[in-house]
Amino acid sequence: MKKIVFIIMSVCALFTACKIDEPDKDLKRVVFDPGNLKFITNSLNPKKETMSALYGNQEALESLTNENNQPKANSEFKLVTWKYHDNPQYIGGTITGELLSTETLQTDKNGKITYQFKNNLRAENNPSNKEERIKYFMSYKPVVRP
Repeated sequence: MKKIVFIIMSVCALFTACKIDEPDKDLKRVVFDPGNLKFITNSLNPKKETMSALYGNQEALESLTNENNQPKANSEFKLVTWKYHDNPQYIGGTITGELLSTETLQTDKNGKITYQFKNNLRAENNPSNKEERIKYFMSYKPVVRP
């Protein structure tokens, strides 16, 4: 009887002594607060392992639905890019990770366009051609909701 109790207690001690490694322990997730801007659309770049979300006000949404590819007056866009990681809780799923950059495109009431780029990792990733980035913003198509 003593041998059986000893074996059971040894097995219980063996299983409780094992440490389960937490794969997402080193990941730093950042939640972005868009303020009064609404979600417009998103994109995924599997080669760079990044995902982006485009936010904007009502004028920005109307600018993307028009055919002229120019932002309307008083429009504001924010393109937020994260590094993505495999979701440790669901096989095949991905989650956002480190916030890589935030790009802001604004037009004033006269239609003058301003562009800002904020990189959270390195300064050398600053896009040099602002006109190309503005065209890239305007190439997005809004998500259609039922």
